[in-house]
Amino acid sequence: MPSRHDLVRRVAAGIALTGALGLGVLGWGSTLLGEYSVMDMGGGQAGHVHNSATTPGTASTVSVTGLIADPLRAPDVRIELVARKQTINIPGGRPVEGYTVNGTSPGPTIRARQGDLVEAVFVNESVLAGATLHWHGVDVPNEADGVAGITQDAVPVGGRHVYRFTADDAGTYWYHSHQVSHEQVEGGLLGAVVIDPAEPPSNQYESDAVALLHVYGGQHTLNGRFQDEHVQAGPGTAVRVRVINTDQGTAAVWSAAPFRVAATDGHDVNGPAAVEGRKILIPAGGRLDVTVQAPAHGSARLHVGGARSITIGDPATGAPPSRQPTDTLDLLAYGDPAPLNFDPQSPDRTFDYVIGRRLGLIDGRPGNFWTVNGQLFPGVPMFHVRQGDVVHLRIVNESGEVHPMHLHGHHVVVLSRDGIPASGSPWWVDSLDVHPGETYEIAFVADNPGIWSDHCHTLPHAVDGLVAHVMYEGVTTPFTINGGAGNQPE
Repeated sequence: MPSRHDLVRRVAAGIALTGALGLGVLGWGSTLLGEYSVMDMGGGQAGHVHNSATTPGTASTVSVTGLIADPLRAPDVRIELVARKQTINIPGGRPVEGYTVNGTSPGPTIRARQGDLVEAVFVNESVLAGATLHWHGVDVPNEADGVAGITQDAVPVGGRHVYRFTADDAGTYWYHSHQVSHEQVEGGLLGAVVIDPAEPPSNQYESDAVALLHVYGGQHTLNGRFQDEHVQAGPGTAVRVRVINTDQGTAAVWSAAPFRVAATDGHDVNGPAAVEGRKILIPAGGRLDVTVQAPAHGSARLHVGGARSITIGDPATGAPPSRQPTDTLDLLAYGDPAPLNFDPQSPDRTFDYVIGRRLGLIDGRPGNFWTVNGQLFPGVPMFHVRQGDVVHLRIVNESGEVHPMHLHGHHVVVLSRDGIPASGSPWWVDSLDVHPGETYEIAFVADNPGIWSDHCHTLPHAVDGLVAHVMYEGVTTPFTINGGAGNQPE
């Protein structure tokens, strides 16, 4: 029979174990997110503000639902987009289960002219988790940003939502769902957007081709087909190819023939030089417009991603594949310098966005999660700005993976990488690959009020916490995540 001392010791051990388990349960329970608003995120952090030329004021309050395009203006372009969960037939490949827009994936290319008011009526016919449309790279009014739980509720089966925005910037963009995005984007709920300039450029191209890259069930496709394409062009004429990387990783573009980079993420390059013997890399979510001149005889082959290519020139002749170059074109020094319309050296706000990784719990899930400024989601910082601020952002990747960082609602200009200042054409992006150990300094003008996601576009990384937000003073949202509407943006 145990002694009194042993009994006391066992009781004490039991109490300690029960207490430890209780604390563990309490700790686990404290990570459960439940229903929440992004307005409550950050725990008061402002993202490591180094300086602020402005101080909190008394700006009037406006909801994201009030940040809209002119409601009285008739649309110049109107399209209905119907989302379905269905089998996707891949020409040249095998069918896969996924999502379509108007019965196909990619969905229809939306084409508008700069200055047009675009109205897209989105109908969810059979996507059970709900769906939205985010206009990736288009600086839309915040109400039209399409992020479930921030700018709208996910559209349920049988529901509809109207998106309206002015196509202010000519360029190449795309649309995709921002509800359960890591699943719905991979599954094909997406399409291309092309905004032509209001005035035709002096250097007209004989052809203008979209090259949308997407992997369906391991099949690397070009415009939804498991096969290469050809663009017919007369000898010596130039073709503009709009490459859109809708996948989760970086895509390479190269050619044995000289080519030029005409635009990055919808912004023209100033003074693009011919590129020879080098590849160029496109981040997940990024776009690259390149021009290729058809040869005097035969055709040229442009490799778009590692598996697909486009031949340009005489359709009766082919161009052999070429090996991917070892050297990469550095856009930090490509093209000719040009003045900016603001001074990035005199910012009103300066923030750090330091990407790391550590073990922890998010919403009750244990794992090795991403951190922003050392904090796990949802304790990541909120970057508070006021309209008109010049914002300087320092992005540091202290993790072991590449992160294609995407800021909604704005384009940023790259100022430096690892302390080396930009020396070429202004490098404007909305999707930027930040490699392990790299530090980028970027800047933008806070000229589009709202609450905007700033996240990694390797979408499983966003699911695991690599997402922060830019919040304008005085802007609120009535929408929540994980509530009755089922909003799950990532």
